[in-house]
Amino acid sequence: MANKLDNFILGQWTPYDGDGIIQHNAVTGAAISAVNGDGMDFAAILDYGRKVGNRNLRTMTFLERGLMLKKLALFLHKKRKEYYPISYMSGATKTDSWIDIDGGIGTLFAYASLRKKFSDQPYYVDGEMVGLSKEGSFVGHHIMVPKAGVAVHINAFNFPIWGMLEKLAVNLLAGMPAVVKPAEQTSYLTQVMVKDIIASGILPEGALQLVCGSGIGILDTVNSQDVVTFTGSAHTGRMLKALPHIINEAVTFNMEADSLNCSVLGPDATPDTEEFQLFIKEVHREMTVKTGQKCTAIRRIIVPENLVEDVQLALSARLKKTTIGDPQAEGVRMGSLASHEQLSEVLKSAQLLSQENELVYGSFERDFEVIGADVNKGAFLAPMLFLNDNPFQKTEVHSIEAFGPISTIMPYKNIEEAVELANMGKGSLVSSIATYDDTIARQYVLGAATHHGRILVLNRESAKESTGHGSPMPLMAHGGPGRAGGGEEMGGLRGVKHYLQRTAIQGTPTTLTHLTGVYQYGAKGIEHPVHPFRKHFEELKVGEQWITAKHTVTVADIVNFANVSGDHFYAHTDETSLDGTIFEGRVAHGYWVLAKAAGLFVEAKKGPVLLNYGLDECRFTKPVYPGMTIGVKFTVKEKVDQEKKSEDDIAKGIVKFMVDVYDETGETCALATILTMVRKLDQDGEVIAVD
Repeated sequence: MANKLDNFILGQWTPYDGDGIIQHNAVTGAAISAVNGDGMDFAAILDYGRKVGNRNLRTMTFLERGLMLKKLALFLHKKRKEYYPISYMSGATKTDSWIDIDGGIGTLFAYASLRKKFSDQPYYVDGEMVGLSKEGSFVGHHIMVPKAGVAVHINAFNFPIWGMLEKLAVNLLAGMPAVVKPAEQTSYLTQVMVKDIIASGILPEGALQLVCGSGIGILDTVNSQDVVTFTGSAHTGRMLKALPHIINEAVTFNMEADSLNCSVLGPDATPDTEEFQLFIKEVHREMTVKTGQKCTAIRRIIVPENLVEDVQLALSARLKKTTIGDPQAEGVRMGSLASHEQLSEVLKSAQLLSQENELVYGSFERDFEVIGADVNKGAFLAPMLFLNDNPFQKTEVHSIEAFGPISTIMPYKNIEEAVELANMGKGSLVSSIATYDDTIARQYVLGAATHHGRILVLNRESAKESTGHGSPMPLMAHGGPGRAGGGEEMGGLRGVKHYLQRTAIQGTPTTLTHLTGVYQYGAKGIEHPVHPFRKHFEELKVGEQWITAKHTVTVADIVNFANVSGDHFYAHTDETSLDGTIFEGRVAHGYWVLAKAAGLFVEAKKGPVLLNYGLDECRFTKPVYPGMTIGVKFTVKEKVDQEKKSEDDIAKGIVKFMVDVYDETGETCALATILTMVRKLDQDGEVIAVD
């Protein structure tokens, strides 16, 4: 009897009753485990996630959640080699497994690093303050708080690790717990990693639950505070998205579906160019990596009509060298499909494609050689290449996807036709174009961007470091319109916002300062007799304000700054050239105003301030003329904590100060945000290894 995989629900590993669904080794066909999710109390599972996991996560700050992800990434990175032998059972090669396992852990690292983009608060302050009244006493802002529900992740079979971690990294940073439902075929690999995650104790209780079986009924009790993410076939995704309960509850549903991605060979990329060779290499890679079982794989190969034969011959020659077999056998470059069920589905789709397209490489007969395995016991399939000689009339290729090592060549006459063919896929996750002509690249990108979530421009220069057509990156959006699902995952901060509720808040600047934890222009300051540069990070309070001495501007100030800086712009140095300008006379340099402001607010003596970290924003809002008197309101705007990188590192944080330079009338002349690095009183902080 196959080993039964327990589900991790309601805070504990829970066995199931009955026989379950048998999972098979995709290479040998042997039974390895069984899963079942029938009869589970999903209402209780989701409620537990909301009441326990959500409460524990949403009270943590973004910094704390980011550090939690970093600990988890470091923990899994040390254990990553243990997952490879299990991954091989899914038919994945070492390269395929690296994409899944190391790629997933890398996404955790990427999102852990995003903690530096957030303040040390449990919520996110979105955008800038908006003035809503003439006198400035009534203003608005936006905050984003973690939704009060649970994220339900329904994942595909092809990436049992990356598929989980690329979603989990985002919702955990946002402050929402997750119920992960991996595909039944390969959930044995997901479960092994989840066991390690739970055992590590890094995540708080309720932050992660796992359902290894079918998950039928898992969406029956989701509500408006929950988020559902789906990765899989477009047909299944549309069916789930249209469930009455999802619509009635207005549940956020993010869908990333398989799509008919294409790659275009530019008209300039003839066989004697580097771009042609790069194109052939990229198409071959996307047909064979993961045995073509990638939602981003190239399904349509769009080439100039005069280069169709060249592409067919070059690609066929490369495909012929592809060695197939047991991923653990020496010399194997392509493994098997994930299951015999998947093999049947792919062959069925290939048969449909063959009705309008000519098979120019490969065969429907499974009589090819495999290394270290039995072709009949494993779910092996050799690459198949089709040719469509009239893609505007023979259109099934734009709607049928064979989710395996199968792709179709089709011709175009000009870039306008290439764009039209690309867009006939009705929405794709990714497209690429190989060209060394940026004019061609621009024409294609602007035409195809409406129908694609990502576009790669590949040439001899970008190829040196390009991650390739089929590699979604954590800080770039992953998703696409139309058939691709209309959703969007990852994308850096963009992805985090999917799990947050944006709320507009209104009131006085002082009230909004208190609500946001960020000082708002016009709010009442907290005056203190001790200069802020004399205080450590923990001692500074948002809204604390230092009113500086004042200075009356002279012509000598302007002339001296012009000589020191070399900035002899006419408005500062030539009063005879001001006719027809907006200036009433010689005007002070904006950078002199900022420099003088620094001279007014800086405390010269050595103290907790370690250095000036930079300038976030600066606006010169009113001309400063000789004879005017300026002063500075120097206010703690925001505090951003930092962790120590090593035992001998200085414990510190970043303090953002608002610099409000005003004149004798009280009007603001310049407004800037400067960043300072400030030492902490407590030097015994926890050390976490560098990203």
